[in-house]
Order: sequence, then C-alpha cells, then structure tokens
Amino acid sequence: MEELIEELKKEIIEALNLEDITPADIDADAPLFGSGLGLDSIDALELIVLIEKKYGIKLKDASKGKEVFKSVSVMAKFIAENRVK
Repeated sequence: MEELIEELKKEIIEALNLEDITPADIDADAPLFGSGLGLDSIDALELIVLIEKKYGIKLKDASKGKEVFKSVSVMAKFIAENRVK
C-alpha cells in the first residue's frame, strides 16, 4: 500500500502540474480539497481522468468521488480494492 501511496502522490503532482510540491510535501492522510492540498473542482476532474486512465477504474457516482478523493490514503485504498488487474 505504501508503494501505491507514493505512486499516487507523484501522479497527482504530475497530473495537476503542482510544480512547487514534492511527494514528501503531501501528507497521505490530509484532505486533498479545502484546507489540505487545496485542490478545486477542476482538479477533481483531473483526478477522475487519472484513475480511469492509469488504473482502469470508472467512477459512476459523483458522490462516491467525494469519498474517494478525501485523501491520498483513501484514494490508494479505493484503487487497491477496485483496480482492473
């Protein structure tokens, strides 16, 4: 799971062009939106595209997205449980 979390941090930085942030700067349990990383709704769309392309997971329910993108740890758990092998 730690490997997936580190991979996700790198993917998020790359997908969202977060130039001044390193994977070490991202707390895996901090919120991605609001007070944590401070992402917005456009970033949420980018994250949806990321998990669809990279991990083959489609989010069918928008309200599920709010749960999935709570933190990097929650995303990693969701991906580990749902990814197409």
